[in-house]
Amino acid sequence: MKNSDLGFEADLFKAADRLRGNLEPSEYKHVALGLVFLKYISEAFELQRKKLSEDEYADLEDPEEYLADNVFWVPQEARWSHLRDKARDPNIGKIIDDAMDAIERIPSNEKLRGVLPKNYARPTLNKEMLGDLVDLFSRIDMSKQAEGARDLLGRVYEYFLSGFASSEGKRGGEFFTPRSVVRTLVSMLEPRQGRVYDPCCGSGGMFIQSENFIEDHGGRRDDISVYGQEINHTTWRLAMMNLAVQGIDAEIKWNNEGTFVRDELPDLRADYILANPPFNISDWGGERLAEDARWKFGKPPNGNANYAWLQHILHHLAPRGTAGVVLANGSMSSQQSGEGDIRKAMIEADKIDCMVALPGQLFYSTQIPACLWILANDKSANGHRDRKGEILFIDARNMGHMVDRVRRDFDDKEVAKIAETYHRWRSKAPDVEYTDEPGFCARADLETIRKHDYVLTPGRYVAAADEVDDGIPFEEKFAALNSALTGQFAKSTELSASILEQFSTIEPT
Repeated sequence: MKNSDLGFEADLFKAADRLRGNLEPSEYKHVALGLVFLKYISEAFELQRKKLSEDEYADLEDPEEYLADNVFWVPQEARWSHLRDKARDPNIGKIIDDAMDAIERIPSNEKLRGVLPKNYARPTLNKEMLGDLVDLFSRIDMSKQAEGARDLLGRVYEYFLSGFASSEGKRGGEFFTPRSVVRTLVSMLEPRQGRVYDPCCGSGGMFIQSENFIEDHGGRRDDISVYGQEINHTTWRLAMMNLAVQGIDAEIKWNNEGTFVRDELPDLRADYILANPPFNISDWGGERLAEDARWKFGKPPNGNANYAWLQHILHHLAPRGTAGVVLANGSMSSQQSGEGDIRKAMIEADKIDCMVALPGQLFYSTQIPACLWILANDKSANGHRDRKGEILFIDARNMGHMVDRVRRDFDDKEVAKIAETYHRWRSKAPDVEYTDEPGFCARADLETIRKHDYVLTPGRYVAAADEVDDGIPFEEKFAALNSALTGQFAKSTELSASILEQFSTIEPT
């Protein structure tokens, strides 16, 4: 997904949001996003059909001809032109449901089976509003190339997800990680090839940014394999549609017990793991998993899943793998219920590569300050400098800019600064040097971390930022300060004498 101006997506979202009437964002989201998806696959199908028509040997009615280019076959009753013509039909809801069902029934569309929303005919959904949405999406000016179409609708889809997350607050943010946070993690880990895993994948944003990174650096999408799991069925469906819009083939699992209780990918060892687990969740099933093999560094407390997530991720990490995890700031210093002992064991086992403190107000879902944990099984692997026994600390709390009254964001330069600092520290190249930057980054050895009682808050290690040199020699500054202080003492003495003199004139009654 390109980092271009989002004016088009923003205007489209505002227009669509005005049409929702009395629907809650949580309900309207699925109405709008389902139509975005339907619009995309129909347009991609028509573009591929036009391309095939120029080949005298191609069979326009063979779904396999479309599948070869990762395009879904769309039957006549599901094509957008049909929906557009029926936008004012009183039965438009059923027409859309039938379109979704027809797409899922096509054998070559097997990966969409059970994914698409099919509740547009429900009586509570305003059919006039639904027709307005179909008209609105019909006016999207598609690119002439299939890849351009994918990018356009993919951008619209992601912008709608972020817009609904903002509208819904906590509930919406549960499945959406802000793009700048994802880009920071992806830029640090640089997943170029291998297996990428997210144990709580939400709407799939981590995967999309990983694939974009590969494309931006001249690689191929099929250089990585994508795996994930999600507990919320509605969110899982959003992920599947979002990944389909992007043309990403992924193995995303769902069950209603969750990753901890029923790990759907128990044998997976991933080269890269990217995750934004829900912060501080208490009902994660810890009491049922006391003897689980994943807790190599200590049993996580039943009342907080933070260290369960970290250990689950380390369990699934390949011997040379790296992981990036977003967690609440408290995870860096908590001593409650044995968390400090687990953190100590992870540090002594040399599993923590880098810690990044983030500024507040980055997330739609919470005002809780967050941090990034970068984990590594082998700190000398993948051509990196041997950093065994060290941890890099980055304090990014003063970075970012406010995009509105309540939310902060990183710009490209800030994402690059964090990632490049990490890469300089890790790089084995002789011409790449890392130096501590007071107030921003510092490396610390295990002995130093032990002295801080295994607390990983970057502010403890990066020290204070150097004062900006104003060009005034120290001797001149000292003389000016000495003169000012002498003057203040003189004034103080004069004031004290005046007060005593005033008191001496007062006669006792």
